[in-house]
Amino acid sequence: MKIYTKTGDKGETALFGGTRVSKASARVESYGNIDELNSFIGFAKCEIKNENVLNQLQKIQFDLFTVGSESATPMDKLTLANGKSRLSLMISETEIEELEHWMDEFEKELQPLQYFILPGGGKSATSLHICRTVCRRTERSLVFLNESEEVRPELIKYLNRLSDYLFVLARYVSKLNGETEEYWNPNDR
Repeated sequence: MKIYTKTGDKGETALFGGTRVSKASARVESYGNIDELNSFIGFAKCEIKNENVLNQLQKIQFDLFTVGSESATPMDKLTLANGKSRLSLMISETEIEELEHWMDEFEKELQPLQYFILPGGGKSATSLHICRTVCRRTERSLVFLNESEEVRPELIKYLNRLSDYLFVLARYVSKLNGETEEYWNPNDR
């Protein structure tokens, strides 16, 4: 099977369910951002040694494929004519609660925040801060899509929680690696 199909040569692509749309559509932008986020998480994993964290990030990458497949499917195509779901997996409160649980565990090891943290630290923490900002953009693009085409609220909620998780994880990894956090304290200027 060849990877190229030539069906997108005129700037259109097919969504899950068969509808053809412009590659500049809000829907394509949103699942493209999800794909980019997933790739940045894969890059961040290259710098992380903690097995527990790597397992969590692998699970998140899997979940992002689930989010991406749903964001590539218009709401009217989520259900087949026989009433069954077109998608075998969909993000639910379970995945959102899992992120919350992981954050709660990391935060037990961290000092409470008093100031904003400057993105940085070592390579692994900095990579996770980049993932966080890409996740925020991804969330904004899904919210933008939702203004014109309905999106299940769990998708937006998952991305919102994931950006929080990535922030807490960047702090946790920084602590694991003995790296100092730099603060933005307006009084220090």
